[in-house]
Amino acid sequence: MTETVRVRRLAAGDWDAVVALERDAYTDLGLSEGRAALESRAAASPDTCFVVDVGARTAGYVLALPYPPHRYPDLTRTEEPPGEPSASGPGNLHLHDIVVAPGLRRRGLARHLLHHLTATARTRGDERMSLVAVGGTERFWSARGFVAEPGVVPAGAYGGGAVYMSKQVAAARQTRARPSLSPPVPTLREVS
Repeated sequence: MTETVRVRRLAAGDWDAVVALERDAYTDLGLSEGRAALESRAAASPDTCFVVDVGARTAGYVLALPYPPHRYPDLTRTEEPPGEPSASGPGNLHLHDIVVAPGLRRRGLARHLLHHLTATARTRGDERMSLVAVGGTERFWSARGFVAEPGVVPAGAYGGGAVYMSKQVAAARQTRARPSLSPPVPTLREVS
């Protein structure tokens, strides 16, 4: 029997699992940020941070927050508490971090998280999504529609070879009612 896969908003009780996943994914790269930084990023935009559960287990997470194009979080600092909403409104959603547990990779869980995040960006009205590809993941992100922006060089904290990438968020499709070629069939109430 297969276990249920569910993407949901990141909750306070998820932090131990998220911190462990982040530490396992980024310590060897020298990019692990620690709990305070991760929590500050989620607090900056709680509506754009999610976990993916497989059965009762937290199998992965994504942290994303609005950031101006060509900018990204400073890994050596926590995020400032959110201030007044920007006068320009949504525009660019920065995918800061996406991690799936090693034993559960290659099962489409990252795809679930990315689709959910993209739908969230679309609903928010964001025009672009951005990220910093680290640890040689540029090819992975290119296959998902992200394009390297060579003029943007991530700060040294992201490690050698880090690449800033972005992609356009497709506008939500508008569905129009199609005109019917035949007259509507009356319901019983209309006939009576």
